[in-house]
Amino acid sequence: MRLEIRDRRNRRLVTVIELLSPTNKPPGPDRDEYLAKRAQILATSTHLVEIDLRRGGERPRPPELPECDYYVLVSRAESRPQLGFWPISLHDPLPPIDIPLTAPDADVKLDLQALLHHVYDAADYGKYIYGEAPQPPLSEGAAAWAQQFVPSLV
Repeated sequence: MRLEIRDRRNRRLVTVIELLSPTNKPPGPDRDEYLAKRAQILATSTHLVEIDLRRGGERPRPPELPECDYYVLVSRAESRPQLGFWPISLHDPLPPIDIPLTAPDADVKLDLQALLHHVYDAADYGKYIYGEAPQPPLSEGAAAWAQQFVPSLV
């Protein structure tokens, strides 16, 4: 899923927020297409915010970054090739992240945990999201932790 932030005056693309989907991660044409679009963004003055809340699949992140359950990557156009990277454990709440805009506008804070709770409640995911064990399977420690909250999970 892609959200674009554009300048109101000239419609110039300022920031792309990309929520990775299952098709962005396994090798194949969909992943290749996503990586090509990502490379195009990184070659411009557009900021990129990449949010990966899917544990499965191969991550399109730089290889020198740590393994984690989830991550947020922020590539500010003026700071490339450096980037911000937030590894997120299954046990941790999702962090608020700064969404870069164009100067002189300040970053906008996006509270990922509050957004997740809102979408979860609005879509009534609680009725059907825990019908099967998660894929990929949780580690033994993560499964024990998750069962505290969802006893039928594993």
